[in-house]
This record gives sequence, C-alpha cells and structure tokens, in this order.
Amino acid sequence: MRVALVYDRINKLGGAELVLQAFHELYPDADWYTSVWDPKKAPFSASWPVHASWLNKIPWLRHHHELVPFLMPFIFESFDLSEYDLVISISSAECKGVITRANTPHINYCLTPTRYLWSHRETYLSRPQFGLVQKIATPIIKKILDYLASWDLVASTRPDHMISISEHVKHRVQKYYNRDTAVIYPPVDLTKFASIPRGPSPRLLSDYYLTVSRLVPYKNIELLVKTFANSDRQLVIVGTGSEISKLKKIATSNIQFTGLISNSELATYYHNCRAFLQANTEDFGVSMVEALSVGKPVIAYAKGGAGEIVKDGVNGILVKTGSVRAFRRALDRFETMNLTSKSCIASAKRFGKLEWQKKITSYIKDAYAKHNN
Repeated sequence: MRVALVYDRINKLGGAELVLQAFHELYPDADWYTSVWDPKKAPFSASWPVHASWLNKIPWLRHHHELVPFLMPFIFESFDLSEYDLVISISSAECKGVITRANTPHINYCLTPTRYLWSHRETYLSRPQFGLVQKIATPIIKKILDYLASWDLVASTRPDHMISISEHVKHRVQKYYNRDTAVIYPPVDLTKFASIPRGPSPRLLSDYYLTVSRLVPYKNIELLVKTFANSDRQLVIVGTGSEISKLKKIATSNIQFTGLISNSELATYYHNCRAFLQANTEDFGVSMVEALSVGKPVIAYAKGGAGEIVKDGVNGILVKTGSVRAFRRALDRFETMNLTSKSCIASAKRFGKLEWQKKITSYIKDAYAKHNN
C-alpha cells in the first residue's frame, strides 16, 4: 500500500514535530508532502522522502511563509496524490485541503483548526511583522483572511475521516468546521526523560519551578515571569522565541533563561524541578505529560488540554483564572500539598506512544476498510 503523509510545513522543531516522527515510524516508506522544508531546522526529517512545493526554492520564504498565506490553497491543491492508496494529513493549517481521488481514503489528524483564521486571528494580526502592513492595508488583509477562511471551510470537508488530538480540539472543530471527530491523544515518549543521563550536568538553580515552551505571545510566558518576579521562588524557562528580549527585561534575578538545550540537559531540569508550570491554553500539552512521566506535578491554567491531563489534587493543580494572583495562590497551595511521584507517573501512561500507535493503527485500519467496501 502506497501512503502519502502531508504536513503544513517542515521547518522547525516543536511538539507537533513529535507527531510527524511518530507517523514516520508507522509508515517509514511513505512520501511526505509539504509547502516548505528545511532539513537543517528540522533535522529529524533529513532522510525522509519529502516533496516540498515550489515555494521552497525561495530561501527567505522557507521561514517567512506566514507572509504569503494566500498562496497556501494553491500549493496544497497542486499536489498530485493520485498514485497513493492512503493519504494522511497532519494539520494545524492548510494541508487538509489536498485533493485526493474518490477511491483514496484521506484521514486528517487535526492538531487544531487554523489558528490565524479562527481562534487566534486577532493575536496573529497584532504580531510585529504584520504591524506596518496592517496599518497600511487593513481592508485588504481582512479580505484575504475572509477568503482564506472560506477556503478553509471547504478544505475541512475534504478529509473523509478526521481525528482531533484532544477533547479541546474536538470542540474547536465542531465550532468552526461543524464536524464531529474521534479523539486520539498525540504520542508522548514516556521513556525519553525516564533517567538523568550520566555526564556533566547543567548548573541549576536550587528549589526551582520549570516551564518548557517556545517564547511566543500566545504561550503566555509573560504571566509566569510576572508571577515569579521579585519573589523568593526560582523559575527556569527553557526555550527561545520572539518574546525572549521582552521577557528578559521584566525578569528578576531569580528567573533563569536557558535558551535551547539538549534532551539530556532537559532531562536533568525535569528531574530536579519542584513542579512544571503551564500558563496558556494548550491544544494538548506534550511538555506537561513529559513532566508527569518523570514524577513531577503540573500547575496549569485549567483551560484547554491541561484539563484533560491534570487532575487537581492528584497530579497537580488546575488554575481557574489566568492571572498573576491566581498562579501565586496556586504555588502557595502546592507548597502545602504532598503529591506523589507515583500518582504523576501513573497518570502519564495513557498518553504514551505505544497507546497512540495501538489506537491510531486500529482507527486507520477500520477507516480504510470502510472506505473500500
């Protein structure tokens, strides 16, 4: 059986890219189709058979694709997938819009409905790179987004079967696309950080809390920085992104930024922290599960995927409001509790990669059989 795997863009490392790697393990001989591809920024894909669009021939656009969203419908509709027996798209944006033959089942694994068109439209428009353009051509931008939203609705009907990565995403799909979906949580490697690697350890703050994230506006790391600023508690922030300079300006000496680090260093940070912190509404939340897998509780904003991962008082705390005051109260409460490593580790098991492989394989097998009967 010939399988095509389709993703929006393969040009970075992140939680979604762990899903790509898991699908590659399921279908190691499958061809990949995407708008832009940079194997240097996405080294896990360097040996994959990737078919990138003509946009990839323009180096600057490999990492500034957000400036030409109006091209994406044409790009994904132009891929010829007629020779494949099965097409699986993994989407957070446009790739679900590929066109397949009537007798070729198309299964979509939905990470989220397209953020810049639906749930986060205003947030994306306010990003610095859009600022000048927005002021000059706001009416044009709105027309482009309206056109893309109309196309996105059509694209959402093209998959024969759609799976959401969480109940939170399932509700978004129902709201924006009016489709019902199955839910299969994304794969998390529960053995990845199981032990602290031997060798030199990074210099750690003592008695610290931890967050691991891209430092971009919607991740809301600013809330955590403000929560810990000028306090006696220590915070370690792992990751980098467009917000790093802004965050460092408001951080105090008890807050440490590590930048990008190796998995072995990250394992050390996970194992030595008091608890993991999550401040934004996540579609799922791989880092939360990684922390639980090494026995560390999670203190998280209650909305989104956190509500499906964290059970308040068992493996962490759910913070009902996203405010500095609420998070400080949650930290005060946490420091009076005795949450066990055993309960944290046990709660992570249902999100393991083997569980995902079992469920996704069964779903695809059934969907393929139904489509061809």
